[in-house]
Amino acid sequence: MTLNAIGDLARGLTLQARSAQIKSQIETLSYEMSTGQVQDVSGHLGGDYSHLLDLDHSLSRLDAFGIATSEARLFTSAMQLSMTTFADSVSEMSGALLSFGTANQTVTHEQASVQARNELDTMVSVLNTRAGGRSLYSGTATDVSPLPSADTLLGALQAQLVGQTTVTGIRQAAETWFNDPAGFDAVIYQGAGTPLAPMQISENEKIKVPITATDPSLKAAMRDVALAALASDGALNLPPTLRTALFTELGVDLANTQNETVKLQAEIGAAEARIEQAATRNAAAKTSAEYARGALIGADPYETAAQLQTVQFQLESLYSVTVRNSNLSLVNFLR
Repeated sequence: MTLNAIGDLARGLTLQARSAQIKSQIETLSYEMSTGQVQDVSGHLGGDYSHLLDLDHSLSRLDAFGIATSEARLFTSAMQLSMTTFADSVSEMSGALLSFGTANQTVTHEQASVQARNELDTMVSVLNTRAGGRSLYSGTATDVSPLPSADTLLGALQAQLVGQTTVTGIRQAAETWFNDPAGFDAVIYQGAGTPLAPMQISENEKIKVPITATDPSLKAAMRDVALAALASDGALNLPPTLRTALFTELGVDLANTQNETVKLQAEIGAAEARIEQAATRNAAAKTSAEYARGALIGADPYETAAQLQTVQFQLESLYSVTVRNSNLSLVNFLR
């Protein structure tokens, strides 16, 4: 029969307390091993959280700038792609008009007008492009498309050309309507008159791409292509010789307009470059802040692993002692 004295009971309680203490140490070291930072942050910092809070604030701000640069990159990339397509349409139409305008044949004129209508559809479509649910060329009214269909534009322009019988008259009427605030901007353009606000991409840097569908170079390109589309329209009843002269002038002007669209592409490209530079700087700053935070409250993985192994050995030894104590008896003692 095993006899338990008061001393044995006290020993048992001591072993239980030590077991709980070792298990707590194992839990703490396991947490530090898995997270890479100390569990008792307050004790580790001596109660001074000022530096840690500053680093956490910097990391939160850099995370926000990371999202901002990603959105800005998406926006400008979509704008660059759409502007490239727009420029390609201008180039295609310029070459076609310069080629078709040299032949005084009705069928050739009709083909040129059909191609112009198709290119105008493409140009309107790319100016209505959205990125992340926001219209690219509507200014601050990013929830609406800036332009209606190409047919709507052609119908409004056709009304301004009725009765014109000379190339100069036709081109002047179109230019006046496109430049008149009560013309294209009021009748066709559906976006806001205010360009999109600058996008904050870092602590002290913003980018601005104030291009809307009312940009003079974009309107000039749409105007000339729309005139080419309407040149063979039966309602205007333009003679073949006038169409030829009109196509030739429009082809030359569209060739010159290509330089303006290239400038827009360059402006967008410069914004893209600044976004990438800001993103690189933000990433470097974030890495530095994370390193500083790790150095401040980080747990050495090698030291933690060594301590964890030592504590585990202590727990195993404690269990062995506990088992031996539980098996003590007078008979075993007398052996």
